[in-house]
Amino acid sequence: MTVILCLIGLFLLLVGGEILVRGGVGLAQRMRITPAIVGVVVLGFGTSMPEMVTSLQAAAQGAPGIAIGNVLGSNIANILLILALAVLISPVTPAGAVPRLDLWALALATGIGAGLVLLGEVSRLAGFALLALLAAYLWRAVGDARRAPGEQPELTLVPPPLWRAAGLALGGIAVTIWGAHLLVTAAVDLAGGLGVSEAVIGLTLVAVGTSLPELATTVMAAIRGQGRMALGNIVGSNVFNILGILGVTAMVFPIDVPADIAALDLALFLGAGLCLLLLLLLPRIGRGTGAAMLAAYLGYIGWLAT
Repeated sequence: MTVILCLIGLFLLLVGGEILVRGGVGLAQRMRITPAIVGVVVLGFGTSMPEMVTSLQAAAQGAPGIAIGNVLGSNIANILLILALAVLISPVTPAGAVPRLDLWALALATGIGAGLVLLGEVSRLAGFALLALLAAYLWRAVGDARRAPGEQPELTLVPPPLWRAAGLALGGIAVTIWGAHLLVTAAVDLAGGLGVSEAVIGLTLVAVGTSLPELATTVMAAIRGQGRMALGNIVGSNVFNILGILGVTAMVFPIDVPADIAALDLALFLGAGLCLLLLLLLPRIGRGTGAAMLAAYLGYIGWLAT
């Protein structure tokens, strides 16, 4: 029954996130918000809503291992699992795929996230600082996007009525919250039943489950030969996971980092972030690199299982 509840929770997170994105885009169109803001803010927040709501639910239910493990595990999975699969499908030429601002934001966010884990606490003040950095990053990213309108896709679909778009957005939020509650509750029970820590469940099941929107988006981009878009999706998601999700969670519920977050978890979090930065400097990311990244992730999951 616990496994079934986990699956139901994951399904509701996916459905809720999809409905929220559709409603958010419809509202943005009706309110004549520019495509740049839609792409950076509406879609960015919408696809990361499952991670955010899940971390908030975990912190509220006294499961900090799941809250922290969700953030660290999602970033690790984004690089070593999702990006690896994308590269295996279609090798990527990363030159110029990601703006320099995003590279600096990724490096800064990864370093700050690792530092907070080492300190053993993510306080309300730290959460405020993370959100302030996120606001500065979004302000600059939207400004850069507006200055390059030719690179922004135009929204050509006829927007839904305002009442319908608002209803979709609110319904998506409600379904996402419900799914997160089921997932966290079942994950805590599952950890106890399997005799493993909440952090392990957060680093694996919860992290991969809440990253399914990014997985779907990135793999579809790779199948369509849009590998550079896949890279941008991964970088943006990792930045938002740390600055946004960890920031909001700590602002509402300050988090004590559990001792279950092992040195290997933190080392792999830092190593994966550094790996992504180095990959973005290469002339080409081939299938051999993708296979090595996937093997590293499977080895890490195997280590957690033992």
